[in-house]
Amino acid sequence: MRTVGIDYLSVGGFRKDGVETHQALLEAEIWVIEGLDLSEVEPGEYELIRLPVKIEHSDGVPARAILRAV
Repeated sequence: MRTVGIDYLSVGGFRKDGVETHQALLEAEIWVIEGLDLSEVEPGEYELIRLPVKIEHSDGVPARAILRAV
């Protein structure tokens, strides 16, 4: 699985809605995780575990992201 993570609220950009960016990534089967705060994570190798919340009829969901040292 391929994933892109960003510490901002959206991969789409600041001044403009980034629907095109979201669509391009999702069409390439790349998952998007937005709002990550990795500022206190030490450099190293980790396994990323995502625990999404199922929300019916939604195209995006909140998730808990967990890092486990490898």
